[in-house]
Amino acid sequence: MAETLLKEQQLKDQFDNLERHTQWGIDFVEKYTKFVKERSEIETNYAKQIRNLSKKYQPKKNSREEEESKYSFCRAFLSTLNELNDYAGQHEVIGENLMSQIIAELSRYLQELKTERKSHFNDGRKAQQHIESSWKQLELYKRRFEKECKEADRAQQHFEKMDADINVTKADVEKARQQAQMRHQMAADSKGDYSAYLQKFNQEQNEHYYTVIPNIFQKIQDMEEKRIDRIGVCMKTFADVDRKVLPIVGQCLDGMTKAAESIEPKTDSKQVVESYKSGFEPPGDVEFEDYGQAMKRTMSNTSLSNSRELKEKPGGKSKGKLWPFIKNKNKSPKQHKEPLSHRLNDFMASKPKMHCLRSLRRGLSLKLITLNSHIRNLIEGSGPEDFSHLPPEQRRKKLQGKIDDLNKDIQKEMDQRDALAKMKDVYVKNPQMGDPASVDPRLAEIEQNIEKLQFEVQKFEGWLAEVEERMPSKSDTHRRSGLFETQNNTVVSNNCAQDRESPDGSYTEEQNSETQVKATVNPPPTSSTPEFDDEFDDEETLPTIGTCKALYPFEGHNEGTIAVMEGELLYVIEEDKGDGWTRVRRNEDEEGYVPTSYVEVFLETNAKGAMTYI
Repeated sequence: MAETLLKEQQLKDQFDNLERHTQWGIDFVEKYTKFVKERSEIETNYAKQIRNLSKKYQPKKNSREEEESKYSFCRAFLSTLNELNDYAGQHEVIGENLMSQIIAELSRYLQELKTERKSHFNDGRKAQQHIESSWKQLELYKRRFEKECKEADRAQQHFEKMDADINVTKADVEKARQQAQMRHQMAADSKGDYSAYLQKFNQEQNEHYYTVIPNIFQKIQDMEEKRIDRIGVCMKTFADVDRKVLPIVGQCLDGMTKAAESIEPKTDSKQVVESYKSGFEPPGDVEFEDYGQAMKRTMSNTSLSNSRELKEKPGGKSKGKLWPFIKNKNKSPKQHKEPLSHRLNDFMASKPKMHCLRSLRRGLSLKLITLNSHIRNLIEGSGPEDFSHLPPEQRRKKLQGKIDDLNKDIQKEMDQRDALAKMKDVYVKNPQMGDPASVDPRLAEIEQNIEKLQFEVQKFEGWLAEVEERMPSKSDTHRRSGLFETQNNTVVSNNCAQDRESPDGSYTEEQNSETQVKATVNPPPTSSTPEFDDEFDDEETLPTIGTCKALYPFEGHNEGTIAVMEGELLYVIEEDKGDGWTRVRRNEDEEGYVPTSYVEVFLETNAKGAMTYI
């Protein structure tokens, strides 16, 4: 009976797993449909934006645009816009085909898939409910037969007692005999009913497990394979939709390329020359001006002033003409000339400023070289063990991180040492579980590792203390910041000097992290050592605190252990207390220890009842 219940539970679990998987498959189809829909919307919106862009830059119906159309690059741009408009049309085709060939098809198929899935699982639930009801009916017949047998035995014992008693009348004895015969007859009838229904149940159970359920599972498998195949077809269509428009897209791109190749730079430049040719004669040479003597500037007939006077004569033909690139229509290109001696004096007066700028540029260059060196070292991962190649703040962070990592390694070694010490204690108190001396080499190795790691921590803490001593304190940082604020409005030379004396970097982290790290290097020893005397000396039966399932087979040769098979269900009567063993019970007489890693433990309040049910 228990085996039948277990199979029913496993079958129910399989139905639950299939139901979750098929629902996940439906969710995947819906997700893929949503993906294709969003892709279609993107293509449609993209085509709309491309069309608007092409329309926005189309030439307007005015004289300026018509004049620009004579240039080859303008005509090429117009051809590109037209091809781009056709290119947008192909993206509209992609969006429409995705909607009609994939989204509509998947939406219809989803409804069919949900209906088919619901039908299959309803059939499975009905078959499962039928076999469960038959099982309950069989239990009723069984209990009735058991009850009638007990009543018959009780009546028989009563008759034998009455028959042996000499003080009982013959009528009472006869009445007891008839009662015993009646009970025996009722027990025989119950036995016949139970036997007949048991045969019927076995037939139904055989049909359930070998015909009904396999057919339902096959239908679900066919449905799932059909869904996967449909997804594959849609993915192929997804690619074919793009592939079908590629030839037209290629023609559009070829048209753009052809338009670009039709551009003729020399022809366009000749158009510009012909359009903006001025006809002005170039100005004459500028004469030498001797500033050593007080002389007036003498202009030749070919100078710029003379040419200006000639052009400004009334009735001249060039009165309304302009010099190239001069926008002012009422002035000639003559500019005010400043004496060269004044410019030299200004240059000599500006020498201190140039010196200050050179110092600033040199300081910035040195800092850039240092920064590049640091970045190169960080990228290459090279550098000494104490990170002395880094700036102070970066070095402090690296050292702090190294100390934290070492402390974590120390903590791991200490945890492992404590676990081995507990195991050794168990072996000492129970030699049948193992040899205590076998743990000593590993404990010695762990102690050596801890000493090495603590030495490394001390070494890095020394470097960290050295860095923090050299770093400016927080008050110095605030004082320097205030000094910078008071000198904000000084002259350029003072700013340059301050730049040369600027600190290497800013330090934002507080220095109390060193104290915290040192506190974690040697944590306080734990005084709580579990006692194992009561674990092996208790003679009373311990209550169950949960259940467990064996993940691997365990032979259990040592005394105090128990052999288990893979998949076996057991009671848990004592948790793992850190020694790697869990105490379990198979029945009232068989209990012992199994490795904790060999079982999967389920702690619960009603574990015993659940195990009895299973």
